[in-house]
Amino acid sequence: MNISNKTVATIHFTVCSADGTQIDSSREGDPMVYLQGSHYLVEGLENALENKVAGDKFVIDIPPELGYGKRHDELVQPVSKSMFEGMDVTPGMTFRATTDEGEQSVIIIDVTDEHVVVDGNHPLAGLTLNFDVEVLDVREATESELEHGHPHTEGGCGHSH
Repeated sequence: MNISNKTVATIHFTVCSADGTQIDSSREGDPMVYLQGSHYLVEGLENALENKVAGDKFVIDIPPELGYGKRHDELVQPVSKSMFEGMDVTPGMTFRATTDEGEQSVIIIDVTDEHVVVDGNHPLAGLTLNFDVEVLDVREATESELEHGHPHTEGGCGHSH
């Protein structure tokens, strides 16, 4: 069976940055199970998996525009340190911020005496990602999976319906 919309695929993957630094991998644990067409994966990887079958192995570079997007310098902003009154903030911490466009995750990248510099870009924005993928299984999605928009595995799906 080919991977196509409304199929559930099980894959192992390793993803690295362009310089070869490993970002994530499923190979030392459970494989990833996802519903094709649900946009759970980055667009470039989901597109590359289309029509693959169990046993297929491939390596692909995903450019930023098909991954986590390009970096936007305007999303890096200093905010008054007083907004974090009573908190011991350090670079690397993440917060949910309320913006004109709604809730957004930000990461603290610098702290000065007067300001905290936050970055609203996804941490992988601007990076070309190298995926090494093995397709382990492909099956038709159940009606319940299609209704809920995600696969249901033997261990459950992490929440009650």
